[in-house]
Amino acid sequence: MSLSPEEIERYARHLVLRDIGGPGQSKLKDARVLVVGAGGLGAPLLQYLAAAGVGALGVVDDDAVSLSNLQRQVIHATQDVGRPKVESARDAIARLNPHVVVEPHALRLDETNARALMGRYDVVADGSDNFATRYLVSDACYYERKPLVTAALGGFDASLTTLRPFERAPDGGPNPTYRCLFPTPPQAGEIPTCEEAGVLGALAGIVGAMMALEVVREIVGFGEGLVGRLLLIDARGMRFETIRYAFDPENPLSGGGAQS
Repeated sequence: MSLSPEEIERYARHLVLRDIGGPGQSKLKDARVLVVGAGGLGAPLLQYLAAAGVGALGVVDDDAVSLSNLQRQVIHATQDVGRPKVESARDAIARLNPHVVVEPHALRLDETNARALMGRYDVVADGSDNFATRYLVSDACYYERKPLVTAALGGFDASLTTLRPFERAPDGGPNPTYRCLFPTPPQAGEIPTCEEAGVLGALAGIVGAMMALEVVREIVGFGEGLVGRLLLIDARGMRFETIRYAFDPENPLSGGGAQS
């Protein structure tokens, strides 16, 4: 896909990067990415994907902007309070980069719509704030064979990984699924919610931007991504640690523990 003169100027700093260049920028322009959640993680993620020139961005969120969101959900503004988040995000992206097509999905994902929606995109990025959605999205991406970049925030900590369980690992074995890492969701009330525990606003920005980097890497194909690696962030000590994880043959999605 060719770039217009305006796009060549807009993406000039990408075009001179050896690992992106014209071919990589054309891949970004041709890509379709679904972002689940336009909140703390989704807001910076959407901004950086739009700025990078991803051609089409789907945004899934059934919530409206509230005043308490604005401490971290930087794609929304004070005047957006009360508006659907997908509409506020759409308008912000249009101001940032008019070359990006935004596809708002003001709905709650469930078992009746998740797979069909994931199947329309090349890459999925999950910035949701609840375990039910994370497991639903990861399972749907597994069945639809879509790469998934998924992250989670705590008050002062976060995690990030990329999943391609429909492909083989370099050693010839299967890549891990989300359920290889976390086999089952925690019990209700076991993990405090964002409203209960709080979240550091700037940490959401850091992790959302790193999600965007992983998505760009998945589209363009450079460097070593986070497939089979879990990035852990401790904002109190400003520590970053990456641990490796592998396919669990007993995982409840694709292993011996799978439900028939």
